[in-house]
Amino acid sequence: MVLASLIFIATLTFVIWQPRGLQIGTSAMIGAVAALVLGVVSFGDVVIVTQIVWDATLAFIGIIILSMVLDEIGFFEWCAIKMAKLSYGNGHLMFVYALLLGSFVSALFANDGAALILTPILLAKMRILQLNLKSILAFLLAGGFISDSASLPFVFSNLTNIVTANYFNIGFLEYLQNMFIPYLVSTFVSIAVLWIVLRKDIPRNVDISLLKNPDDVLKNKTLFKFSWLFLALLLAGYFIGDSYGLPISVFALGGGLLFLAIASYAKSAKVWLTLKIAPWQVVWFSIGLYIVVYGLKNAGLTDYLTLILHDLNARGDFIAIIGTGFLSAFLSAIMNNMPTIMIMDIALADVQNSALAYANIIGCNLGPKMTPFGSLATLLWLHVLSQKGIKIGFWEYSKFGLIVTPPVLLAVLISLYLF
Repeated sequence: MVLASLIFIATLTFVIWQPRGLQIGTSAMIGAVAALVLGVVSFGDVVIVTQIVWDATLAFIGIIILSMVLDEIGFFEWCAIKMAKLSYGNGHLMFVYALLLGSFVSALFANDGAALILTPILLAKMRILQLNLKSILAFLLAGGFISDSASLPFVFSNLTNIVTANYFNIGFLEYLQNMFIPYLVSTFVSIAVLWIVLRKDIPRNVDISLLKNPDDVLKNKTLFKFSWLFLALLLAGYFIGDSYGLPISVFALGGGLLFLAIASYAKSAKVWLTLKIAPWQVVWFSIGLYIVVYGLKNAGLTDYLTLILHDLNARGDFIAIIGTGFLSAFLSAIMNNMPTIMIMDIALADVQNSALAYANIIGCNLGPKMTPFGSLATLLWLHVLSQKGIKIGFWEYSKFGLIVTPPVLLAVLISLYLF
């Protein structure tokens, strides 16, 4: 256990710290190689891990490619300006609309897509609107939170969702039926709690005349209109694929590449450039970190967790769901939600309560918001802001996350129990 723990801590430290620009995927793969060389994991374990995560990582790449192309044609900027215009200059209404937009983007384009694509657009618009730094931080913190808390409704809304759905053979429709109500609760409770916490920093009025007309930011209006039909057909494809047992990545990656080809034909995107800048490091990050985490499993960590989960399950569904969700949330906050989801899935395999798989997802999606290194989306979000000149310190972020996350998490877990 000691050697496996040291390798994991060292790997996660380098992933978060990124010394000399060392990328997250490279750090994770170095940790994986170390675990393999030192005998913490075997080649057989590497094959097992790859089988667990390949669908999730390829689906993620597909969703990001689709998001990048939509961003290139002005899709998200149009949505952001439209949202601002609908507020009619009311700052508090704009705050609510911004979070609803964040929830929509996170649900359809995954939490990482919301962090990578929507954050810089919203930041640019807030600067155009001449908001002060406190107001900008309020919108950014709220937007960063909703990107994870709203990544619940579809299997493809978060990497953690895909990994768990595949591990427990949960179909696309079955997953949606169980998580749609928690998604709605998470969205609206998040908005309410965020408004209560940040209301003093939200401007009363905003001069929306400073913004462009939404249609003026579109680079290809025909492709923009077609994109709505494409998204609807892609969503329908997920349901059809579910009935045939097809992997999520078939539609996520296939859809992303198809839309990229269409946009390239319409001269609105460059295939090679888009593929070149796609976040391929996430693939190596997922595989590498999961291999390192599998070493913890081999060392017996999952056995301890299974004992705890059996004890919780023996106390009834309410205690089991709340306890599992908060256990996952705590582990995600201190060791990142990517390794947590895998460890908890393995630990839950012998616990006869299907609801706990969903509680695990909820905990792993919301719990990471308590620390800046809890999720890949938060790390990407902080990196994007840093590049734009916005620095958010560890304690500043953690204080905010520790205040906002627990009540939202509790409400969402209760909704899972009730519905």
